[in-house]
Amino acid sequence: MTVPPPPTTPGLTVNAAGVGTYSIPAPRAERIDLCIFEGGDERRIPLPHVDAGVHWGTVEGLTEGTHYGLRAYGPWAPEQGLVFNPNKLLIDPYAHGIDHASSLLESMFAHTVDSGLRPVEPLQLDPHDNAASAIHSVVTRVSPERFDPSLRPRTSLRDTVIYEAHVRGFSKLNPHLPPELRGTYAGLAHEASTTYLRDLGITALELLPIHAALDEVHLTRLGLTNYWGYNTLSFFAPNPRYATKAAREMGPGAVLAEVQDMVNALHAAGIEVILDVVYNHTAEGAKDGPTVSFRGLDAREYYWQDSGHLADFTGTGNTFDARSPYIVDLVMRSLRFWANTVGVDGFRFDLATTLARTDHGFDPRHPLLTAMRTDPALAGIKLIAEPWDVGSFGWQTGNFPAGMSEWNDSFRDDIRGFWLSSNRELSEHGAPQHPYIRDLATRFAGSADVFRRADPHDLPAGRSMRSPLASINFVTAHDGFTLADLTTYNDKHNVDNGEDGRDGTDNNRSFHHGTEGPDTALEAVRDRSARNLLATLLTSAGVPMLTAGDERLRTQAGNNNAYCHDSALTWLSWESNERVERHLTFTKQAIAVRHLLSSLRPSTFFDEASLEDRDSGGITWLKGDASPMSHADWFNPERRHLSIAIPHRDGLTVVVMSNEQGPREVQLPASAWGAGPLRIALDSSLGGARLDVEHERLHLDGPTLVVVQSNGWRSSTSQAESADNLPAHPDKL
Repeated sequence: MTVPPPPTTPGLTVNAAGVGTYSIPAPRAERIDLCIFEGGDERRIPLPHVDAGVHWGTVEGLTEGTHYGLRAYGPWAPEQGLVFNPNKLLIDPYAHGIDHASSLLESMFAHTVDSGLRPVEPLQLDPHDNAASAIHSVVTRVSPERFDPSLRPRTSLRDTVIYEAHVRGFSKLNPHLPPELRGTYAGLAHEASTTYLRDLGITALELLPIHAALDEVHLTRLGLTNYWGYNTLSFFAPNPRYATKAAREMGPGAVLAEVQDMVNALHAAGIEVILDVVYNHTAEGAKDGPTVSFRGLDAREYYWQDSGHLADFTGTGNTFDARSPYIVDLVMRSLRFWANTVGVDGFRFDLATTLARTDHGFDPRHPLLTAMRTDPALAGIKLIAEPWDVGSFGWQTGNFPAGMSEWNDSFRDDIRGFWLSSNRELSEHGAPQHPYIRDLATRFAGSADVFRRADPHDLPAGRSMRSPLASINFVTAHDGFTLADLTTYNDKHNVDNGEDGRDGTDNNRSFHHGTEGPDTALEAVRDRSARNLLATLLTSAGVPMLTAGDERLRTQAGNNNAYCHDSALTWLSWESNERVERHLTFTKQAIAVRHLLSSLRPSTFFDEASLEDRDSGGITWLKGDASPMSHADWFNPERRHLSIAIPHRDGLTVVVMSNEQGPREVQLPASAWGAGPLRIALDSSLGGARLDVEHERLHLDGPTLVVVQSNGWRSSTSQAESADNLPAHPDKL
């Protein structure tokens, strides 16, 4: 009998009649059964062929909607990192749909556990079959034609403004949506959502993980859930929890279609979609975690192990082993599916340092990173690294290769330091303890110290393969305080997380302005600090990222690690009042100024230049009297003012940042403004800054960021080239 050649595509491939092949990499498995469920009965089909560690065979009876799973046979040797247990039905790692989103159950463990999901030591093989309670893979019709590629916005990084949001949390409380759509993919696709995002001015929506996920053991014991979703169960199946009830009832094909429709709707509104993806670990956790897929197929192939012990560079108990060519192939196939079938425009890689680890540590030329950057199927797709993990030498900000951008934690810390920590130190010690002005300038200018330092190419002096666009700037993210909480709390308040306040960072660099927690008497000063942080983010070189709700002063009551709360604590509040509307209007204005002033969006690093040198891409640092900053000024911890002059072809942009508490007069540079009158384009004090055009001076009252612009300017966008397009001055709002 002639054996057909092995399939070139892993997972399930079937034709319209339900006949096809199934293949799965599992080098250490002795046998793999494909299990098909029909009317409550299970039919097991052994995969008879093994080629290069891949088990495969011909299958029939797999039409759309058919439930199936895998059973793997092999040694039970936990001390060697092998936990084969054919009593446990496993999810197909390549399935595009699962039948339901389950809670973590006792039956999901390959080893015997007690009612608290604690293992019986030493680990013992659990003899109970779990097919009836397991999550089933489902044959899912994939319709690439449903995604409309002509709608892709294809926004350049230079023009990108990212908005990080949670599918459920964004629209769960939105009264402008039909109740059945709130908190769903379809809710994000609704006109009320897309109009809000478009009017805000963002160009890319970065979604917290939407891959199917499972809760951790300790959260299940506490009766909590992994709301954020950083505990992936399947890298190809969307999380059915975020689909409408109607789609869930129709099956996984309808869930996937709802995701595709969401992407199309956002694209039609001019908004790109970036997915936060978690390829560094899986929901199977540490050795005492569940066995639902990879662990049961071949734990030593899929997870990084050392003498039978799981390596943990992620803090979750396991590390997906990107040294394996099977893992590289799986990740790449997953990325292609989401980019070209679902239609997403980019990926943010959670704990990306883990993905680039070899036996010798982090390697920016790791095969997986190289594949991502060079695969023609991913051309034009945005690649964003979270450039750290919890392993040794895990902090790698600035060390990822050209072609990838990175979350810039130095930007977050230093901007908070200038506007908040220095004020806290002033109140506690009578003076700031650090020359924050130096760090502020470095971050504003694109963090060349971070993104130029590790260029592996031998380029002429002053040149770099990277640019400010490698820096994803942020002052808040899903992980940490919200913008409002940064100005309201000195300390985290995480007791409700069930870990006695041990979780979450203590390095918040926040300042409550005098009282811990809400205080109506402090709202004005706190709101100004929030606007200063936001304005710095949106005027700095790099790619800005806002966190959903920060434009509405969303609070989490001081919880800086709210990953386990699926409630109003983490959902975006749509309630409004004068305070919220004022802050929302300022946010829109700051984003609009960024879009309109190309001088705030450089695509190369600044060089120091004279104010008259308008073609150099230069920048000039000035004190409040318009004299240049000296070497000593940069190291003076008491210096709390900086004027930044950016000459360009048609004039000059000056960004003034002052964290001085009382009134302050600022002398503007007296030359090179270009044609037309001067104008305040942005004022974080909402009208408190006054411009004396005759004497080219600014009058400030307290901590403020001001952008001053002449009428002669040039935008790189299609906007009309006139300062008349600038938003109204805040005092006119």
